[in-house]
Amino acid sequence: QVQLVESGGGLVQAGDSLRLSCAASGRSFSTYAMGWFRQAPGKEREFVAAINWSGTTTYYKDPAKGRFTISRDNAKNTVYLQMNSLKPEDTAVYYCAAGSTDYNAYKYHYWGQGTQVTVSS
Repeated sequence: QVQLVESGGGLVQAGDSLRLSCAASGRSFSTYAMGWFRQAPGKEREFVAAINWSGTTTYYKDPAKGRFTISRDNAKNTVYLQMNSLKPEDTAVYYCAAGSTDYNAYKYHYWGQGTQVTVSS
């Protein structure tokens, strides 16, 4: 069992940066691949980025490529999402999830409660 708690969201202006954190409970965190998803109002949840258990391989999908960076610190049971050059269309609730590096949300076993990111123009 893994419990996930996201933090770091907030209201920023276009062009700003934010770093989201996802703290995991449970001693098996380092064995899980982790992902970040987001969901904007009225839209489906979409894949943003993922990282394998060791942190050596990362995956991104547009529009995160080139602007967002996923990383993890297994000693701290935490995965991060560094978001640069934020745009209003990045506004969404951001979720971290454990269990896969797949683009499909149903492949993940555990989810956090989400953190709101709002980017003003």
